[in-house]
Amino acid sequence: MKREKVIDAVKELPLEFDLEELIEKLIFVEKVEQGLKQLDEGKTVDHGQVKEMVKKW
Repeated sequence: MKREKVIDAVKELPLEFDLEELIEKLIFVEKVEQGLKQLDEGKTVDHGQVKEMVKKW
């Protein structure tokens, strides 16, 4: 994660916040970035494949 993303996340929080809020927000941002990277790399599963996977659960 880049420093700018962390700074942006902190700026979006209220003046007073719990550390847990910041951590949750940073984890969320990181997961979204990972998902976008996977999308760019073509590492996705289409809806039909997911439905088939769920049936096997």
